[in-house]
Amino acid sequence: MAPTLQILVYVLIALVAIAIGVAGTILIQNRVARSRARQIIDDANRNGEVIRQQQLLKSKEEGLKITQEAERNANQRLQKVQAVEAKMKKREMELNQFQQDNQRNRQELETRRQKLDAEETVIASRKEELDKLRRSAQESLEHISGLTAEEAKEKLVQSMKDEAKTAAASYINDIMDEAKMTANKEAKRIVIQTIQRVATEAAIENSVTVFHIDSDEIKGRIIGREGRNIRALEAATGIEIIVDDTPEAIVLSGFDPVRREIARLALHQLVADGRIHPARIEEVVAKVRKQIEEEIVETGKRTAIDLGIHGLHPDLIRLIGKMKYRSSYGQNLLQHARETANLCAIMASELGLNPKKARRAGLLHDIGKVPDEEPELPHAILGMKLAEKYKEKPEICNAIGAHHDEVEQTTLLAPIVQVCDAISGARPGARREIVEAYIKRLNDLEQLALSYPGVLKTYAIQAGRELRVIVGADKIDDVQTESLSNEIAKRIQDEMTYPGQVKITVIRETRAVSFAK
Repeated sequence: MAPTLQILVYVLIALVAIAIGVAGTILIQNRVARSRARQIIDDANRNGEVIRQQQLLKSKEEGLKITQEAERNANQRLQKVQAVEAKMKKREMELNQFQQDNQRNRQELETRRQKLDAEETVIASRKEELDKLRRSAQESLEHISGLTAEEAKEKLVQSMKDEAKTAAASYINDIMDEAKMTANKEAKRIVIQTIQRVATEAAIENSVTVFHIDSDEIKGRIIGREGRNIRALEAATGIEIIVDDTPEAIVLSGFDPVRREIARLALHQLVADGRIHPARIEEVVAKVRKQIEEEIVETGKRTAIDLGIHGLHPDLIRLIGKMKYRSSYGQNLLQHARETANLCAIMASELGLNPKKARRAGLLHDIGKVPDEEPELPHAILGMKLAEKYKEKPEICNAIGAHHDEVEQTTLLAPIVQVCDAISGARPGARREIVEAYIKRLNDLEQLALSYPGVLKTYAIQAGRELRVIVGADKIDDVQTESLSNEIAKRIQDEMTYPGQVKITVIRETRAVSFAK
């Protein structure tokens, strides 16, 4: 047991030594911490003092700046106040000077007013004296002449009137005699000079167009199997296509130049493309018809530009373009309108009138011949109404409506347009009445058939020897088509005059169209 106790004693001693060492270490650390704390406190006190000194210095600097800024502002305000005071003193001096001048002016005005009053008194007294003298002289004259002043005045005025009437009548008679002697000669000179300054042409319109082809093999393709291609082309254009033995040529027959041109251009495209069948024919004809409409507008614009006419309504420009495809007694209507416009401008210049207005009236004088709708009105009246509709000036409208004496001429432009229209169209050889009568007969044929209900399209072909009538399949049945054909034939026979006979063909067809997508 003794060794064990000894070991325990040693352990206790060691533990006591360790505790003493730990306590010593803690005491040392406490002393170091206290020393460091005191050092931190001292450093903080020193830093706080430095910061306080810096803040104090900064406050003093800001106070100094504020003081300087206040002094500067005060100086500026003082300067402004001094400037205002100087201005006020200057204005005060000016006002004093003005008051002094005003006082002097018042004194001068008062002096002048007194002088004027004295002069007015003198003038009034002299006026009274003059009135007395005038009345005395008038009484003396009335006593001598035996007439009052009013009676003498009336006699004088009447004598002057009689003298003026006599002189005016003599002057008018002299002018009338001179005008009668020179008017006829002067009018002939102006008309002849106007005609000489314009080159004229007479364009002859035909009712057929020849379409040239490279070889006769194309004729078979145009005709198609059992003639379906040529029938489709005739139905789409309203033109009769004559394929005969004429080498390398196909004849397009129809009275409407627009339809013939559509048929010619459509044939040209079909032959060039090579695909000729009914569906393709309808597509090409529709495309060409649209191209012709665009060309009509372009022709109207080009004509207006060539003649120097501006500000025309787009619909009037379109009507001018349509003139290219119309004729009047064998004379191309657009060429006639251009020629009339130039003649009107020349004649207006000779007479000292406005040539631009005259040229405008001359160009538009026949627009009543190419309307989109054709009411039962003379073309001059219809043209005047169209011009009024599209806001043309009243003198232009009157010149259009009066060029055939269907309305009263109210301006000098009207007789000029009438004379120039006669120069261009009514001269010998300019027109052929037979062509106009022929076209009118074909138009009448088409309009007569179109008046029946259910009729969609009508085409007069073969120079008016055949009338083709296309009706709607949903509006007229097969039995009614035969009855319609007989009715149209009877009405044509009763109401119209024509050579030979007219064949009426009523066509009724049903189409079913689908699309594969």
